[in-house]
Parts: sequence; C-alpha cells; structure tokens
Amino acid sequence: MVLQSTRWLALGYFTYFFSYGIFLPFWSVWLKGIGLTPETIGLLLGAGLVARFLGSLLIAPRVSDPSRLISALRVLALLTLLFAVAFWAGAHVAWLMLVMIGFNLFFSPLVPLTDALANTWQKQFPLDYGKVRLWGSVAFVIGSALTGKLVTMFDYRVILALLTLGVASMLLGFLIRPTIQPQGASRQQESTGWSAWLALVRQNWRFLACVCLLQGAHAAYYGFSAIYWQAAGYSASAVGYLWSLGVVAEVIIFALSNKLFRRCSARDMLLISAICGVVRWGIMGATTALPWLIVVQILH
Repeated sequence: MVLQSTRWLALGYFTYFFSYGIFLPFWSVWLKGIGLTPETIGLLLGAGLVARFLGSLLIAPRVSDPSRLISALRVLALLTLLFAVAFWAGAHVAWLMLVMIGFNLFFSPLVPLTDALANTWQKQFPLDYGKVRLWGSVAFVIGSALTGKLVTMFDYRVILALLTLGVASMLLGFLIRPTIQPQGASRQQESTGWSAWLALVRQNWRFLACVCLLQGAHAAYYGFSAIYWQAAGYSASAVGYLWSLGVVAEVIIFALSNKLFRRCSARDMLLISAICGVVRWGIMGATTALPWLIVVQILH
C-alpha cells in the first residue's frame, strides 16, 4: 500500500498524539487502578520522564541520514508497541519500572524524528508543516476525550487497551510506504549527543534554567491532575474534556501567535508564561470549581 507523503506524515502525527493523549493524562489513573500508591506512581512517572529525556538526547540524533528516517520510525514504533504489550504481563513494581523506562525511551524520539522527516520533505516538495502538524493536536484532543468517556463507561482497564491499540495503529501507519522517500545530506555526528548538550547548557544556561523551571512546574499536573480532579468528584469524561480544552487553547494561541506576540521578545514571552503559570497553579491549588478549572486549562 502506498500513501501520499503529506498524508503519510499527517497520519504519523495523528496516531502518535492520539496515543499520547491517552498516556499523558490518564496513565496515573491506570497506575492507581492497579493498586499503586501515590509515591510509587510518582517514582514510575519520574523514571519515565528521565527515559524520555535520554531517548530524545541519545537515540534521535543517531539517525543522521535522512534516507534512514522512515526505517528508524518503524523500528522505534515496533519497540514501543512491544513495551506497551509488556504492561499487560504483570503489576510488580520492578517490572513496571523496567517497562516504563523502555516504553518512554523508544516512544520519545518518534516526534523529533518525524519533525526531521517533515523538514527533509519540505526541501523536496511543497509541504505546509503547520497544517500537517495540526493533526497531532486534533488527535490529542480526540484521544484524551475518548479515553475519559470510555473510562467513565467502563473502568481504568480501558486505558491500557486504548494505548495498545493506538501504538499498534501508529506502527501500521509507519509500515505504509510513502510516495516520496526522504533524501538529503547526512548531518554531522559531532553536533549531537552529550557534547552538544553540554555546550548548549554552558552557552544558554539562564534561558534553559527558566524553561526547565516552567516545565518542571507542570510535573504535578501531568502526573496527578486526573487523580486530583476525580477525587474532587469529576468523572473521567470531565477530566478528558478539561485536558482537551487545554490543547484547544494551545492550538488557538499558536494560530494567533504572530498577531498577539509579534512585538514580544523571547524574554517577554518567558515572563508572560511564568506569570500565567503562577496564576494557573495558584487557582488550581485554591479551588476545584468547574468555572475556575476552565480558566486554568485555557491558561495552558
């Protein structure tokens, strides 16, 4: 089977972010459902984030030849599916730790490699990256809303079933042959990996510190917001819709960013983000009333 390359890329983004829209909001709910404590859930999620960091840092840069990008995506999608299936094998903490690390290690490089493929194809034929990438945001909204609805109808076990189906769909999509194969010059290996990362830190430490603090402030939200809101009396469906609202707000901001922020410097943008973050987390910690949660999610 052959698929037009732009549609192939859109399908890749769609299936990845559909799976991520299941995993990111609801994985802590699945971990709680199998009987784990909040401390253990936090440990497993933290280990997964470390693995994501290592996967993006060490695996993605190794694919320097554009002609190998599609093969790399297929291999990583297969490994991700194997680890997703491995979650079915048991609920022992040591086993879950191993599987969490493996799943995130191979799942995380898929987006940077898909972005690299999009960049390569943009040099070969006209490709509107924004319109293609938009399908990823649409898929995240669908994934989180659908998962919330099905968890409300059934129970937490549907989360793993949907995740497995989502990753399997991603692999099947990557196995389809695109009409145009990526071509181009290989990137230089010396510009990737630990040495490049350390050089980046030394040269831009203030900027990176700000971004790390802004991202780190999301840890409790990403890990425990679904559990927190369910404990406050909201259904899994409502949680899914709240997560979807955040992504919709994100898409609108991106679409209007040139008009809204064209006079802002990078420093201004960081300050705006930090102020919105302080307001957002302050409201979230003070109340669980639905009107305020809507404001909280729009501030995403």
